[in-house]
Amino acid sequence: MSSETSTDTAATGTAASAAAAAAPRRTDAYWREAIEPYERSDLRRSVLDLATSVLPYLALSVLMYLSLDAVSYWWTLLLAIPTGGFLVRSFIVFHDCTHGSFFSSKKANKLTGTITGLMVFTPFESWRKDHIDHHGTSGDLDRRGQGDVPMLTVEEYHTRPWLSRLGYRLFRNPLIMFGIGPIWSLIINPRFLRKHQRPAIRHSIIQTNLILLVLIGGLCWLIGWQEYLLVQGPAVLLAGATGVWLFYVQHQFEDAYWERSESWSFTSAALEGSAYLRLPQPLQFFTGNIGLHHVHHLSARVPNYNLQRAHDELEIFAQVPVVSLWAGIKAPYLKLWDERSGRIVGFPEARRSWTETQAQRTTGQPALDSV
Repeated sequence: MSSETSTDTAATGTAASAAAAAAPRRTDAYWREAIEPYERSDLRRSVLDLATSVLPYLALSVLMYLSLDAVSYWWTLLLAIPTGGFLVRSFIVFHDCTHGSFFSSKKANKLTGTITGLMVFTPFESWRKDHIDHHGTSGDLDRRGQGDVPMLTVEEYHTRPWLSRLGYRLFRNPLIMFGIGPIWSLIINPRFLRKHQRPAIRHSIIQTNLILLVLIGGLCWLIGWQEYLLVQGPAVLLAGATGVWLFYVQHQFEDAYWERSESWSFTSAALEGSAYLRLPQPLQFFTGNIGLHHVHHLSARVPNYNLQRAHDELEIFAQVPVVSLWAGIKAPYLKLWDERSGRIVGFPEARRSWTETQAQRTTGQPALDSV
């Protein structure tokens, strides 16, 4: 990893982690009591969220279709940018519903989550289960890969066969991760049933697949399959790539918290392993405040419209890692967890670390040439 990448987060993630380690430990009882007032949903705010996410997305989708014949397709592609943005915002509504935080009513959360789930091609119950697992394992090196972007340690990578290493390199390539990744995670993967799934989850997947088949088939019959792809394709790919990036950068920044199960702490994983992705206000709006990921991981019951207020008002969030937009853009070049340095590093630095580790194991002395 380059020196620029290291210095980009030195004044944020490293300093925040050091300050957090030096600060007095807060008990679970402390933060649970402190955050409880922010967990209360507000019906007016929830309705406003729907009105500023789902409705604009549907309206812009219609406008994109109308623009196909009226003007150049370049205008249609231009409209795909805000359309994709509102689809991301609609996904945050779906996300909050899976946590039961969007409405106070369980039925309202399930109904709204099921409908918005159709918009993002995702079964409500299936995604809910996987995402809850993610919250319970985030930052745990022994339980990786549940709802996040898979990551290997330096040793795991260098002890694998070359074909496995090649596959990992390809998988972590930004073009594949943000190009093919959204197609897999939104369109293909949610369609499959797994043997270990409970009947309610399997039923949710089957029901979602059938409804999507009818809805998409009906739209293709009404407006034409080519027109459907020309309108939906760019917006969905843009929204999907943004979603994959958000899931990646909020847990895989340089100084993120990762520990083995015996040392893992839920509170530490939330406060030190979930970044405060500081975005410009327009981007924070379209991403539904999910950049305040440390608040969300400490308590998933806080609805998205209360995340900023909780961060601003609670002392416990004063020293969380902060990732800037620029650092977030460069974060995909971090590839492997280095247990020696306690950081996520790029392939060049991982190679140097592995060389030094092998030298120490062989001679008991550091490598003379780590380049």
